[in-house]
Amino acid sequence: MFNHIMVGSNDLDRSEAFYNAVLGVLGAGPPLRNQSPSGHMRLFYRHDGSTFCVAEPIDGEPATCANGATIGFKCSSPEQAKEFHDVAVASGGTSIEDPPGLRTSTLGSLYLAYVRDPDGTNLCALYRPRYTPHTPTPAVAARAPRCRV
Repeated sequence: MFNHIMVGSNDLDRSEAFYNAVLGVLGAGPPLRNQSPSGHMRLFYRHDGSTFCVAEPIDGEPATCANGATIGFKCSSPEQAKEFHDVAVASGGTSIEDPPGLRTSTLGSLYLAYVRDPDGTNLCALYRPRYTPHTPTPAVAARAPRCRV
C-alpha cells in the first residue's frame, strides 16, 4: 500500500544516529543522504521494497510530530519488537504507553512496543502472531458455539 513514509527532523545528524540503530534492528542498512532541489537534506532508508525518509522541513519551519499519528514497523518476532523498543530508548527515544508486551482485543493478539523518536514522532514495533485456520483468536474462541453431548 505504501511507497514511502517521511518524517521531519530538527537535527538530521541526531535522527540519523537514532534511525541507524533502530532500523538496523529490522535489517535496514545506512541511509542514502540526498540534498533536495530546495537545498534541504534528506535521509532515505530502503528495506524490503519500502522507503522510510527523514528530512529537514522544506518550508523552513521547525519539524513537528502529528498528534494522534503513529508509524508502525512490522517485526518478525516479539523479541525483535522488544529489541526495537530497547534500542530506540538507548538511542535517545522515549518509551511511551504500556511496556512492550502482548495485547489482546476483539481484533486478536498483537505484541506492541511504543516509543517516540528524538523529534517526538510516535513509532510502534508490532509483531502479529500467526493463527492457523484451526486456531481461532481468543476473542473468536470465546464467541464460538459450544456443542453439548
